[in-house]
Amino acid sequence: MDLRQLRAFMEVASHGSFTRAAEKLHIAQPAVSMAIRKLEEELDLTLLNRQEKRVTLTAEGETLLAHARRILDDCAAAETEMAELRGLGTGEVRIGIPPMMSSYYFPLIIRDFRARYPNLKLSVNGEGAASIQRMISRGEIDMGVIAGHKVPEGLETQLFLREEIVACVPLDHPLAARDRVTFAEYLSEPLIVFKQGYYMRELMDEVAEKRSLKPKIVFETNLFSLVRTLIKERLGISTFLRMVVSGDPELAAVSFDPPLYLDLRIAWKANRYLSRANRAFIDFLMESIREEQSR
Repeated sequence: MDLRQLRAFMEVASHGSFTRAAEKLHIAQPAVSMAIRKLEEELDLTLLNRQEKRVTLTAEGETLLAHARRILDDCAAAETEMAELRGLGTGEVRIGIPPMMSSYYFPLIIRDFRARYPNLKLSVNGEGAASIQRMISRGEIDMGVIAGHKVPEGLETQLFLREEIVACVPLDHPLAARDRVTFAEYLSEPLIVFKQGYYMRELMDEVAEKRSLKPKIVFETNLFSLVRTLIKERLGISTFLRMVVSGDPELAAVSFDPPLYLDLRIAWKANRYLSRANRAFIDFLMESIREEQSR
């Protein structure tokens, strides 16, 4: 069993396809098939169910997958740490940022970070909170921005921002003149919501469930900019962070009664070596927050 076999196995398991795994690894499909076949022969186990349209894991394959992830994570961490011990002046930060934050908070952070550390490579992936957590666990990104009061198992986090969640409505909407809106009033309006897997959607679903209320959903999307446009077109209303709405002259931000806040955390995999480049980004983020709060 070698690392190439484990990487091929992980990609097939992740994509459910030999073809897509080969594309991801930039090798020919027969090479992927051969690597998996040799791995199964060495272990004397069947790891994959080879169905007509999709490849799935056997019970033995599920067990191996957990070990493979840990092995490959440890190898990647070792390579990073050894490179830094050699004194390399370059590095890479791979971070996941939800669409709302990537559009309205992080552009200036990224710009200023790049100005301070021009030799570091920065890669940003825009996904919902659930996807970001999975990508951190799989080692596809080094860290990411997640939301909520509870820290998911297997992650270490640092709180960097608490922001108010507000109802976002057109300026001529009846709620626009209000200082506050109850959750019952909000949920009775035509709603434009994010798809499952986005924390804002999950939070409002939780609020509705606690109050035994049924949201009046008229449109679902994972496109942040589309939500803004549809609100302006009066298709419905939605929720945003106050910082997102405050600079838009066509939209009004109305607080909830009681107020609703979102805790934002930078998260990374627990018990894993965090490179100097990633630590530099976390330190820079927290420094920027302190400077902003002191103004």
